[in-house]
This record gives sequence, C-alpha cells and structure tokens, in this order.
Amino acid sequence: MTDKKSLQTALIHSDYIAPDGFAAFPTAIHHASTVLFKDVAAMRSRNWQDKTAYTYGLHGTPTTFTLEARLAEIEDARHCLLAPSGLAAIAMVDFALLKSGDDMLIPDNVYNPNRELGNWLARDFGISVRFYDPMIGAGIGDLIQSNTKLIWTEAPGSVSMEVPDIPAICRIAHDKGAFVAIDNTWSAGLAFRAFDHGVDIVMQALTKYQSGGSDVLMGAVLTRDDALKKHIETAHMRLGFGVSVDDAYLVLRGLPTMKLRFEAHDAGARRIAAWLKARPEIDKVLHPAFADCPGHENWARDFSGAGGLFSVIFDEGYTEAQTDRFVDSLKIFKIGFSWGGANSLCVPYRIQTMRKSWVGTGQMIRFNVGLEDPADLIADIEQALAAL
Repeated sequence: MTDKKSLQTALIHSDYIAPDGFAAFPTAIHHASTVLFKDVAAMRSRNWQDKTAYTYGLHGTPTTFTLEARLAEIEDARHCLLAPSGLAAIAMVDFALLKSGDDMLIPDNVYNPNRELGNWLARDFGISVRFYDPMIGAGIGDLIQSNTKLIWTEAPGSVSMEVPDIPAICRIAHDKGAFVAIDNTWSAGLAFRAFDHGVDIVMQALTKYQSGGSDVLMGAVLTRDDALKKHIETAHMRLGFGVSVDDAYLVLRGLPTMKLRFEAHDAGARRIAAWLKARPEIDKVLHPAFADCPGHENWARDFSGAGGLFSVIFDEGYTEAQTDRFVDSLKIFKIGFSWGGANSLCVPYRIQTMRKSWVGTGQMIRFNVGLEDPADLIADIEQALAAL
C-alpha cells in the first residue's frame, strides 16, 4: 500500500495531530461512539468497568469521566455513574439491587415519578413495594422484613418538605441488612452530606442546581461501596444508559458557580418565605429552615443550607379555582416543574390526592425561587394575591 492517499481517503484519515501543551479552564468535549484501540491485544485486554481506559462511548469518554469524578468529589463518594435523567438514575438503583420476591420501602412524600416507578415494579416485576411515613425515624425497623433490600429516602420531600431523620433510618436499616438510598437533589450535595449520615447510595438530578441553566436532563448515582458500585455499574450497562458529552460539558460548566448560586437561591427563598408567613392568605409555610416545618429539628441538626424550594398551604377558605387564579396571575414566576435554574417557578399541587394520610384541605403551592431580585418576586406575589 502506498503512503499516498486519495483525496477521499485523506478527508477521512488525516496525518495531523494537534501539538501537546494546550491548557484552558473548560473541560475538553470528547465526542465518541467508537473508541480506537492501539492493537488487538489492547482491545482484548480492555475491561469496560475499568475507568483507567476506554472501550466504547456508551461507557464513557474523558468528558464524562471528568464529570463523574467531579461529582464524586462534591458528595465525598468513591464512585459515580451518569444517567440520562434523575428518574433514570432512580431506575438504575432499583434494577441494580432488586429482583422478583424482594421488598422495597419508599417514603409517602417521595418524588412522584419514583412512586410510579415503584408501583410499576410491584405490578409487573413481582417486587413488593410499600410506602411509609417519612417522619417514621427509627420506627422504620417495624416495617423492615427479611426480604427488604432497599429503603428510599428523600430529604426533604420535594413537595411537602418534611425532613426525615436519615441517621436513624440508616442505623436501623443497616442492623437489618437493608440498603438506604437518598434523593439528595434538594440540597445538591452541598447542604447535606449524605454519606456521613449513613446513606449507602446517593441519587442526584443534575438537571437542577448542578446544571443551573434549565436546559439539561441528567442524573447521577454515587456510592462509597465498591460492591454496590459493581451492581449499579452492571445495571447501568445492561440498561444502556448513556449521556450526551455536550450535556456533560454544560453540567461541568455549571459546577464552579453552583455553591454561590445555591446560597443566593437560599437567601432569596428564606426572605420570600418569611414574607409569605406573615400574609393572612397563607395558613402555613413549609420551609425546612422554619421551626414549624415537620422535621425542622432534623434539618437544623444535619443540614447547612436550604436552597430555593419550599411550599405554602393557603387558608382553607380559598378554593382551588382561586389559588389557580393566583398562579395564573403571577408575572415573573412561571408555571413549570423542576428547580435550580435562574428563573423562578410556581406549581400548584393536589396534595390530598397524592398522600393517603394527608391532613387538611388547604391548597398547596410550591415555589422555586430563582436568582431574580427578591423584592421583585415579593411584588409579583403580592399582586397575584390581590387576584384571589
């Protein structure tokens, strides 16, 4: 074969290699489905579970490996795996640890897609799924059976905001041989150090604070346990979960400002929540930093911050039609799910239909306080309250 290539071949196979020594702040974006090997021996010796080398784009490139390592540093974990969304990350944990005949416990205030996933596993996969009072604490021991493999927690519940006693749940669960997983999205891994409080597996929806731009769907599962990592990694591969390296770059770009943004969300939300607490239209403000929020004592003991998400319950005299009109009348707050972005959001919830044991008939509204001026957000709420 001659060294002289035709134009068509040269368009595909270039001899040029960029010089070494380039340095910049952003992480490089490495696009790849196919990964190239030096020779057949390298191909045959490569293990997709070994993150010191590369096998196929689905299992990672330098871009996704870097994001996983950065997220593990934030949570003080040993291992991290990326998923296409927060819900995909939850599914990865369930499929890694559960089989037909196993039992799983889920808090009754859980993120609703987690609830629906549990119901699906119970209906079609022969897994027992039971929902428990999020404030049960050490009483979880009375629910753990010999086949209970996984206990989900959420701190706080992302709608009704109860803060569970995570250390107590973990102590009892471990005594009885069950693993504890937590949806730690509310605190972004910044305000709650889950592994230090006994949690085995952390799930994060990177869609929220880590991204910060309301433009990325991604999730992550983290652990310190090598054996758990192998189970989760196998599920990750069997389910074929991959993420866009462009999206991974966007999350990497958001990480340097995440703590600053989280603290700004927190400060704005507390100011607005305190203002709402004094309004006659509001019966209760559900903000973990407030003493009358269920589980506040757990938050005060275990958390260092609160972020931008909280809920309110309107006085029972207001109908759903009235509180819907309030939401529709907001101008700066937009109607939409999620949180962690710069834009403020507001969503009404029919909490009485979501929770079997919910007490009260007042209408619930959840606020995500973005990065706008809190004074402008208060003015927006005030004019909308006038529309009730």
